Amino acid sequence: MRFEIRRRDLFALTGAATVAAGAAACGSGSASQSGGAEASANLELPTYQPLDALTPDLPGNEEGLHNVFLKAPEELVQTTDAKPITSGEVTALTQTFATPPTPMDSNGMWGRLNEALGGTLSLDIAIDSYPEKFATILASGDLPDMMWVPPNQGIPNIGPMLESQFVDLTEYLSGDAVLEYPNLAALTPGSWRTAVVNGKIWGAPIPSTPFGQVYLGNPSVWDEVDGFQASSAEEFLDKCKEILIPGKRWALEPFLPNAFHMFSQWFGVPNQYRVNEDRTLTAAHQLDEYLETLEYAQKVFAAGAFYPDLNHAETAQDFANGSIAALVSVGPRGATEYRQYNSELLADIMVPFSAVEGRRPFYNMGYGTVGFTPFKKTDDEAKVRELLDLVNWLSAPFGTVEYVQKNYGTEGKDYEIEDGNYVAIGDADAEVPGLVSALNIMTAGEGVIYNPIPSDSEYIYGKEEELLELMMRRPTNGLYSDTSSAKGTELSTRLSDVRNDVIQGRKTIDDFKSAVKEWEEGGGLKILEEYAEVLPDDVPVTPSSSL
Repeated sequence: MRFEIRRRDLFALTGAATVAAGAAACGSGSASQSGGAEASANLELPTYQPLDALTPDLPGNEEGLHNVFLKAPEELVQTTDAKPITSGEVTALTQTFATPPTPMDSNGMWGRLNEALGGTLSLDIAIDSYPEKFATILASGDLPDMMWVPPNQGIPNIGPMLESQFVDLTEYLSGDAVLEYPNLAALTPGSWRTAVVNGKIWGAPIPSTPFGQVYLGNPSVWDEVDGFQASSAEEFLDKCKEILIPGKRWALEPFLPNAFHMFSQWFGVPNQYRVNEDRTLTAAHQLDEYLETLEYAQKVFAAGAFYPDLNHAETAQDFANGSIAALVSVGPRGATEYRQYNSELLADIMVPFSAVEGRRPFYNMGYGTVGFTPFKKTDDEAKVRELLDLVNWLSAPFGTVEYVQKNYGTEGKDYEIEDGNYVAIGDADAEVPGLVSALNIMTAGEGVIYNPIPSDSEYIYGKEEELLELMMRRPTNGLYSDTSSAKGTELSTRLSDVRNDVIQGRKTIDDFKSAVKEWEEGGGLKILEEYAEVLPDDVPVTPSSSL
């Protein structure tokens, strides 16, 4: 019962490969009213109080290393004492990245979830083009009770939209107020920062892996060239050329922004921004290391390493059968996702290496959430409390009664436990994955590593430890730029388009340099100034890319 995040959806959600560091990352472009950045920086975040629940088999840490559970818990923890839906029905807009589930009226798992919730959770589930659907519903004035706000999908003017259409939840969630909702209090401060706009809390965040994108390799292919890892960028390109079989096998998936992000880490490009000694900021695309990466990406493209159809829809299947040897995953946990296509395939996770001698590689940690879910504006406090109770229920973490009901369904109906693992039964394959995807894209607890094959979990845990040794966090996480709200998406899109044209040989490096100048003059330099003004003292200076 797993669902596959498509490659293009992956890019939209993580934002890790965005070329313009001033682009909005979840709420980071949201502070459109003057002073929004300062107000957001000064807000008292919800008190963090982790649940005292199950003990993991392998412990995580505050740096982002996940807790690991090697088998399904024998005893589950109950985190709520009442069914949350009291009004009969709650409506919500969300999205699924899996095959759509069977409709609610004929979906047994959905019906049993509604029984557990005490009423009907009616979901309008988008499949594609979420920003367009969001905008259409917003313009209609007929809003559902809850609407997921995603990161980096081009929804403009989020600050004014939230102020006019949704409930300010600050009084319900700031500081100790959140303790009334224990599953929400168990969300980390880093997650909550992404739900703060204009100095107010607008919804519970949806945690994703704190890790960023990783390159995954199909070991059956890369073993032909002594493995997926490399000691230099040129060695990696040589390996790509060696495994090519014209018309039958390609080294890399076709989505260029993700590949460029992977290459950039090898060349020492920082995670969207460099923090300078004087506490000013430089955007990644302003750096020489970025231009080096761009020249290298041109060479990889010219060598034919990428699958030629940039809109290819069967990348996952082709990766599993070896006709595409590498693709980008939303995080290390994705290494197991392709067993659904090839039961023998545990993907290799690449650890960034030095592109050239003397260069410091970085590993870019992710933003850590996939947005937040605000509530339709209302003066009815009882309705707000009902929705908070519902989101609290749906945000229960792994090892709880609520989590199992939401993610696996009802034992004996939707799943059975065999050899310490959850195994789908009955109609679960049709009913569960699409529904679970839709539920988890709008509400979630902090993540863990759990897989039916325990050794998979141990492998991922070990790779996370290696990646953390090279980690670089985005220095502007939780910070907001008013100019980015107004112009960030437009500026970043222009720059991304030029970069992609350069990679494909349709434009030159000089064209990209000109595009950077346009970005600077069009608002980019102002974005850098605004972020620098609210940069916390504990954000470190970015280390040099030279070892």
